[in-house]
Parts: sequence; structure tokens; C-alpha cells
Amino acid sequence: MTAARIGLSPVQVWWLAIRPATLAASVAPVLAGTAVAVHEGGARPWAGIAALVIALAMQIGVNLANDYSDFVRGADTPDRVGPLRAASSGVVPPESVKWAAVAAFAVAGVVGLILSLATDWRLLLIGAASLLAGWLYTGGPRPYGYLGLGELFVFVFFGLVATVGTVYVQELRVTPLAVLAGCGIGFLATAILILNNLRDIETDAAAGKRTLATRIGRGPTLVLLVVVVAAAFTVPLVIMFSRLASVTIMAMHFGIPIASVPVRTAFATRSGPALVRALKRMAAAELAYALLMTVGLLLS
Repeated sequence: MTAARIGLSPVQVWWLAIRPATLAASVAPVLAGTAVAVHEGGARPWAGIAALVIALAMQIGVNLANDYSDFVRGADTPDRVGPLRAASSGVVPPESVKWAAVAAFAVAGVVGLILSLATDWRLLLIGAASLLAGWLYTGGPRPYGYLGLGELFVFVFFGLVATVGTVYVQELRVTPLAVLAGCGIGFLATAILILNNLRDIETDAAAGKRTLATRIGRGPTLVLLVVVVAAAFTVPLVIMFSRLASVTIMAMHFGIPIASVPVRTAFATRSGPALVRALKRMAAAELAYALLMTVGLLLS
């Protein structure tokens, strides 16, 4: 059903298109990275704010590019059970969605350029790779999101790169704690995508969108979901036993009840709306994880 038929305004369609529930996946790595920098005595607030702008712009750009590319490739059919997409809404021209994605990536690129020149020019190479990866996720001649590589992309760029990069622009070094924090954030960001692909497994398969979920099936995808969530909450144990932080880092385990709810939902139902709620709950779990990491590190 199009937005025009259900009475949504263009502003409402654009708001849905940026997928506000997923923006936690942008805030969490910057928050965690800044907490690491504070813990290690190298925090620079202005650099952290710039990193947050880049992360949010990248997330919005990826969401809009995915919206446009899926529409062009025919993956957004009337049978799709996820949130309304802008390009297929009947209210917003698809070309406008494409240029909005380009604008978001441009904001990330400009702020990234300024930040790189103010800290380390070599970050330009990582920034360029991030922008290219964001567009080629579902765009280009052979989008790797259609090849089952989306989870790897999310773990690397929305976990490791975003978190470690936030630490680096403030400390000008990569530390073991930064890498571990990036892994933890990356695991939960990956869980968000797994829930998304689990929800769309039938419609993606019908449209020829070969996500990892469509390739390995529902059962193995559920196992993968459990593995990545469990791995995220193993990270504070590794941090503590590596003596990178004190026992207060175990405060992160208070996030387990939040993350367990969407996992149970995924096992209990195939309902599209229920899995949408589970996805949003996992995004909240990632943000809670970053907040609890911040508390644990500040008290350490």
C-alpha cells in the first residue's frame, strides 16, 4: 500500500525513509568510542561531535541509498512487510530519494575531510572506503548486500571503523580497548541487520535479493543471531580479564535482558510487525549497551 493511499504527507514519508529507529546504530559507536577515549585520558569533545555528525550522515545515506536501490531492483514489492519506503511510496519521486542519499553522503564526506585534515590525513582513505561501501551496499552493478555480505559490512563499518575511528580522532592511536569496544558494538549492529533480513527473508528471496538469511535459511540465521548477541556480551568479560578496565565494566551485562527480548521474538514468530518491533528493540539494546559501557568505563 502506498503512502498516498494511507494519507501520509511527504514529511512523514521522509521521516520513515531515514529509519529513525536505526540511528541508534550511529550514536552507539561514537558514544562507546568517546567513553574509551575518556577512560584512556585522550578525549577531545569537538572531534567526538564531528564523528557523531559523520556517523549519522552515513547511516541516513545508507538507509536512503538502500531505499532507492531496492526500489530500482524491484525488491520493494507490495508483499513487503517492513516499514514504508520513500521511493515506492507514491509521494516522493525516487530520484529525490537518490539525491537525498547523495546529499547525506556529501555531508559525511565534507565533515570527514575537515576532521581528517585536523587530525590525520590518512583517515581520508578510510573515509573514502566507508563512502564507497555505503553506496555499493545495494547500489552499483554488483551490490554486496545482495551477495550475503551485508552483515560483514555492518560489523566492520558500523562497529569497528565507527568506534575505533572515534577513538582515533581523539587519541590519535588505536588501542586494544578501542578494538574490543568496536567488536561489541559491531556484534549488536549486525544483530539489527540479521533481524531485518529475517523479517524480509521470503520477499527478498522472491525478488532475487540474496541476503545471508536467504542463502543459509531461517534456522541457521536464528543461530547466527544468538551467536552475535552472545559475543557482544562476552566482550566485557574479555575487557575485564585483559585488565583494560575494572570489574565495573560488567555493568554492561545489565543490557542482556533488553537484547534477549528481540532474540526470543525472532524464535517465537514469523510475524512481520513483531519482527519490526524486535528490530527496534535491538537498536535500543545497542544504545543501552553503549551507555552501560560508558558507565562502566567512567567508574573504572
